[in-house]
Amino acid sequence: MEIPKALDGVQMDSYTPKPPQAGATEKPTPVGFDGSSYEHNNSEVSDGSVSLSGYETLDAPPHYDFYANTQVWGRRKRLRPSLYQLHTNIQDDSKPPMYEETTGGQMDVDSSDGDDDDDEQKAPPSQPTRFGWVQGVMIRCMLNIWGVILYLRLPWITAQAGIGLTWAIILVSSCITGITGMSTSAIATNGKVKSGGTYFLISRSLGPELGGSIGLIFAFANAVAVAMHTVGFAETVRDLMAEHGAVMVDQTNDIRIIGIVTVTCLLGISMAGMAWESKAQILFFLIIMVSFVNYIVGTVIPATPEKQAKGFFNYKADIFATNFVPNWRGPDGSFFGMFSIFFPSATGILSGANISGDLKNPGVAIPRGTLMAIFWTTISYLIISATIGACVVRDASGLLNDTLSRSTPIEDCVGSACKYGWDFTECINNKTCTHGISNYYQAMSMVSGFAPLITAGIFGATLSSALACLVSAPKVFQCLCKDKLYPFIGFFGKGYGKNHEPLRSYLLTYVIAACFILIAELNTIAPIISNFFLCSYCLINLSCFHASITNSPGWRPSFRFYSKWLSLLAAVGCAVIMFLLNWWAALIAFGIVFILLGYTLYKKPDVNWGSSVQASSYNIALNQCVGLNHVEDHVKNYRPQCLVLSGSPSTRPALVDLVDCFTKKLSLMICGNVVTSECPSPSVMEQAGSDHHITWLNQRKVKSFYRGVIASDLRSGAKILLQGAGLGRIKPNVLVMGFKNDWRTDSPQAAHQYVEILHDAFDLQYGVCLLRMNEGLDVTLPHTHVNLGFDGDLEMMSHNPCSAQIKTSTSSFVRTEPEDQMTTVFQKKHSKKTIDVYWLCDDGGLTLLLPYLLTRRKRWARCKVRVFVGGVREKKDEQREEVWALIKKFRLGFHEVKVLPEILQNPQPGNVHQFEDMISCFRLDSAPKGSNSEQPGKQEQPWMITDEDLERNKAKSLRQIGLNKVLQEYSREAALIVITMPVGRRGACPNSLYLAWLDIVSQDLRPPVLLVRGNQENVLTFYCQ
Repeated sequence: MEIPKALDGVQMDSYTPKPPQAGATEKPTPVGFDGSSYEHNNSEVSDGSVSLSGYETLDAPPHYDFYANTQVWGRRKRLRPSLYQLHTNIQDDSKPPMYEETTGGQMDVDSSDGDDDDDEQKAPPSQPTRFGWVQGVMIRCMLNIWGVILYLRLPWITAQAGIGLTWAIILVSSCITGITGMSTSAIATNGKVKSGGTYFLISRSLGPELGGSIGLIFAFANAVAVAMHTVGFAETVRDLMAEHGAVMVDQTNDIRIIGIVTVTCLLGISMAGMAWESKAQILFFLIIMVSFVNYIVGTVIPATPEKQAKGFFNYKADIFATNFVPNWRGPDGSFFGMFSIFFPSATGILSGANISGDLKNPGVAIPRGTLMAIFWTTISYLIISATIGACVVRDASGLLNDTLSRSTPIEDCVGSACKYGWDFTECINNKTCTHGISNYYQAMSMVSGFAPLITAGIFGATLSSALACLVSAPKVFQCLCKDKLYPFIGFFGKGYGKNHEPLRSYLLTYVIAACFILIAELNTIAPIISNFFLCSYCLINLSCFHASITNSPGWRPSFRFYSKWLSLLAAVGCAVIMFLLNWWAALIAFGIVFILLGYTLYKKPDVNWGSSVQASSYNIALNQCVGLNHVEDHVKNYRPQCLVLSGSPSTRPALVDLVDCFTKKLSLMICGNVVTSECPSPSVMEQAGSDHHITWLNQRKVKSFYRGVIASDLRSGAKILLQGAGLGRIKPNVLVMGFKNDWRTDSPQAAHQYVEILHDAFDLQYGVCLLRMNEGLDVTLPHTHVNLGFDGDLEMMSHNPCSAQIKTSTSSFVRTEPEDQMTTVFQKKHSKKTIDVYWLCDDGGLTLLLPYLLTRRKRWARCKVRVFVGGVREKKDEQREEVWALIKKFRLGFHEVKVLPEILQNPQPGNVHQFEDMISCFRLDSAPKGSNSEQPGKQEQPWMITDEDLERNKAKSLRQIGLNKVLQEYSREAALIVITMPVGRRGACPNSLYLAWLDIVSQDLRPPVLLVRGNQENVLTFYCQ
């Protein structure tokens, strides 16, 4: 498509802000960002001024370049200014790119003078041969539709079905192909069409899964169709040779020799280029048109006695009336039998679309040429069936002696020929007639004015169809090879010359055709090929229907004369006809499609063509999400839907892998990333929303969403995620975080914010899970962003509001190769180990549910789950039976329950001293009365611990201290430890004290520790309703 000339070389003076004038005669010099002057010869540049901040954005008028994927030769492609350039208040020292307008014939203005000279000397690239709608589509489709059936079978079908039902067969076939043509036109006008023909249309509409399978079998069917049409030509030549007593070897080998020589000549024409191939097609078209004229002229030439003996009497009303009704004969004598024989002659409507890459304007040529070809071929079929049925009787002997004698009463004469002096009663009664349209396939040659011209027409029809298929198959296959949907075929996708001719694909098509020509018997394979073509028509109609019902805003075909319901009807009709033609061939065609479809679904090719399947998936997902609003939550359907504060997922793979173990194919998982910045910029926004994170998750085969937010601090970003993540009822109900190992060495503000996130989650009725591993969670990778809220100093960020932006902008997330995946303990298979669950407090059952979900995975299935509870030594057995009975009602399949009185006992003094040392730096000393201490108070530092806080939380502190000893004793060799996490009361338990509880209970443990706390609502039930 050419660029609109009205927009080429737009003058931007009216859009460019004018700098203030220094004086009446003095003109200001445009300056750049660094103060230097810009001097461009033929380019219009947005002018800056010293009075401005060194930057001025130019709003650009609409232009073709902004939407095109390719560049027009001879000038630089124009770029639309970004929203960042138009909207953001840029600092004085910033130097974003300036938007520039260039004239239509100017190349890159930043190039050196030498480069400019070289560019000026370069000639425009030579344009490949392109065809219009007549030569490229209409003639090509008409030639492929006209075939041997037109000359040799249409008169016979007219004799069987009668003129009336023959017209019905023709019109029904044309309706199907016409609707398919309109569907093709709609798809072809919904955007720019490239090379690839049928495969390109289906794959870009229905996606690579169906498109790839149809493209492969369609290319193969065209290759075999070359052999079919060539063998048809070879058989005709052999019969002509036999009439004159010429035989080369024998009947079969003569077909092989003639076929190989013919297809080799056709290959030479094809490889010579599309221009030569198109000229050959025009020659064949003229030959066929001459044969048609010869036939029509022959119907009005008075019939000779020889032709009358064969049943030809010129136009007669009573012959027309007799032949108007059906006269079924033989095993195929039925409407559907005749329909199955005729319908393949109506195919071939995609010949023009198959060379879409060689058309001047495919969006115009394909609709106009295809529909005109269908119209004119339908008219030709109707005319020939009507004229042959009005001129030739059904049965004739061909003997000149079978005239009606005067002694024979006319009442005893059988047949329409009796009125014209001929008596074919004997052969009609004995069913030995050799002529007439019911018995003689060469009726059109007999009727025509000069029979050899009909033979030439047969040659032209067969050779043109073979040539069209020989060109279509490589073109379709080349596009399929370039998309790399299937292995080992990329070699054939290379193009040569200015037209990018697929010479290698031509040779492959030639080899396939030659192999089937050597068989010399294609009666078994022919139905399969017809079914392959019908399968393509079916999917084209389905593509149009599917794209229409999805209501995608991107479905805007310029061809409006189509109906989605007619497309659906034609798709169903094509599928039915496939089984009417040959049921086993239809099963083979669908079987191959489904096998190739399964392979593509398994491989999941990395392509994105905006198919209607994607639009349909969105509609289905949206409707299902809205439908969940009408469904009340029930405890039986509870699923842990996890919001994982993972930061960049690649930096905490263990945390991501653990959550994936109990959410994959079960419930929702969202990886949240908070990028802290006071000055949002493109680099910061890229860190938060880069596709690199999703790519990493997909490479790791983690079924998770990703959501990145930008906030001034970690807690603000976490609150955004807690309140805004999810959609409808598909929203998180469990917050998963990593334990903050450096809470004592990091700034107190960071630790305080960390605990406040937990409080915010509890306020919003979230369950909370914290994962702690002895080796830590953070993995330092090159070119990754680690949130400073976890591993940095917030005080450092407070000095410069934009410093966070600088610190976190460590990568642009541009990846040229897949990132190496690190293996974690949660990806390994665990056998003969235990998952130890310390169910210390009843939180609704989340502490039990998560281990159960883990055991449903293969890598955790062989682990024994042991449940530990606290209790009194005197009632140990009784409490154990009580807990065991409850767990059995939950049907969790756990193996063992133990009651540990040690959990409720006081810890050792040494452990208490260790805990006191841990919180010593957070103690708030009570100042003596009357002193003028300037030490900050509790309100300024809420994380500080007073004596009253310690006394108030003494019991909980002692319990956490003693629990660590129990864990080390019983769970040293476990695969995973799950503990009910204590809850610190907001305002009564300082955040530093709460972190000390979590730290002391999980420190120095070799297995990973998962601290779990539900929202105190049931997630397990033993009721049926």
